[in-house]
Amino acid sequence: MLGGIVKGLLGVGLPLVIVPLLALVIPTPKAIALMGIPILVSNVFQSLDGGHVRYALRRFAWLLVPMVVMTALTVRLTLGLPVRTLNMFVACALLLAVALMAWNPRLDIDASGERRWGVAVGTLSGLMGGVSSLMGPLVITYLVALRLDRERFIGSISVIYLLGALPLFGSMAMLGVLGLPEAVMSALALAPMFGGMALGKRMRHRVGEQGFRTLLLVFLVIVATLLLTR
Repeated sequence: MLGGIVKGLLGVGLPLVIVPLLALVIPTPKAIALMGIPILVSNVFQSLDGGHVRYALRRFAWLLVPMVVMTALTVRLTLGLPVRTLNMFVACALLLAVALMAWNPRLDIDASGERRWGVAVGTLSGLMGGVSSLMGPLVITYLVALRLDRERFIGSISVIYLLGALPLFGSMAMLGVLGLPEAVMSALALAPMFGGMALGKRMRHRVGEQGFRTLLLVFLVIVATLLLTR
């Protein structure tokens, strides 16, 4: 419900909120696995609703290819790490996300540099995604720098998230971390997620986005600190 409210208000932030919270009470790989179906379904819905699938695939191919490859490679390596080490990685990725959201860097990327930036962002986002499922912060910063209009931004980031999530959860399924029990529990999370998204959309005109974003950042810093000291 909470993750859905954040996504409904801001358009992003589902795994950013839920994975660290779940990791406080259950093993991190299990926390990531339980978010599989909500992340996939919500991004399929937003991708189709935005109508920019072809645009995103064509323009961001240089980002998507390294991101998919690095995610698939990284998740296989990190699932063998101790839970405490994975918690540290998730906390560090969360703090990086908070720093980027708070700093909100205004990069200026022209057409000639878009390919190089795309490869770099795709590679780093794949590494973060494979370790923690939190591939979004770098992608958001990159898309903001390209100055996309709101509709293309939401449509493109949904396609990028979806294609980044497929190797993550596919690898987890192949390695036995995401099995039938986890899939059932993950599917049950759809109802509160969509309920939260609907509530978040209704709250958009009543809650100041900047104030809400500040509260969210403080909340995420607290969660990251708890993960580091757990």
